[in-house]
Amino acid sequence: MSKVICVVNQKGGVGKTTTAVNLSASLAVTNRRTLLIDLDSQGNATGGLGIDKESVNSKNICGVILGEVKLADTVIEVYPELLNGYLHLCPANHELTGAEIHLIETESREYRLKKVIDEIKAEYDYIFIDAPPSLSLLTINALAAADRVLIPVQCEYYALEGIGQLQTTISLAKQRLNPSLEVEGYLLTMFDSRNNICHSVAEDVRNHFGEKTFDTVISRNVKLAEAPSHGKPLLLYEIKSSGAQNYMKLANEIISRAEVN
Repeated sequence: MSKVICVVNQKGGVGKTTTAVNLSASLAVTNRRTLLIDLDSQGNATGGLGIDKESVNSKNICGVILGEVKLADTVIEVYPELLNGYLHLCPANHELTGAEIHLIETESREYRLKKVIDEIKAEYDYIFIDAPPSLSLLTINALAAADRVLIPVQCEYYALEGIGQLQTTISLAKQRLNPSLEVEGYLLTMFDSRNNICHSVAEDVRNHFGEKTFDTVISRNVKLAEAPSHGKPLLLYEIKSSGAQNYMKLANEIISRAEVN
């Protein structure tokens, strides 16, 4: 059964897109049919998977949401020779910036993404949505379409700042739009074992969110920062790096949770 997971945090720089890209690739390596939908107008997930953002004009998530093109017609196989065709991408670029203006006047505007995902959901084991770093109409679409929410939390002093607002938004989306929506988990990112603040924040997050906090922690790793500039997920750029191993561990943790549930 397919699971739709929205990776979201309205605070930028917390490892949201890094997580969406590398977790998707890690699940693909385990032979799970995985689709990543880039819902961020910056198109960083698209570029981070080696796709030229300007080459996908008209065939991207913007056109899908506005009903101009079918989702299936925008899907790109990512490194099929290395990932055996298990990772697909629905790309995004700057065209998505104006989508919300058009959506405002659209009937059932909160469900545009859900409608198109439902049409192809059965073809995948996992569908990830890289939501924009804002509480926008596009983010609401992502929450309305998702089964689960994955929230990256950077290990820094202000880590929990803004999480309350995000939780309120998720709660409202659950009440009004998507009763089955649940939090998959809180993911600690950019952890530096030499930094006392990181340990303190990690402890606070675990105390606050309990078992909803993933056991896996994503360490701060220079290779994670380098990989997007090479257009590759980390496991195809430097598989032996701690970052690549962290995301493989996270993928296995998510698979294990799915088997239990």
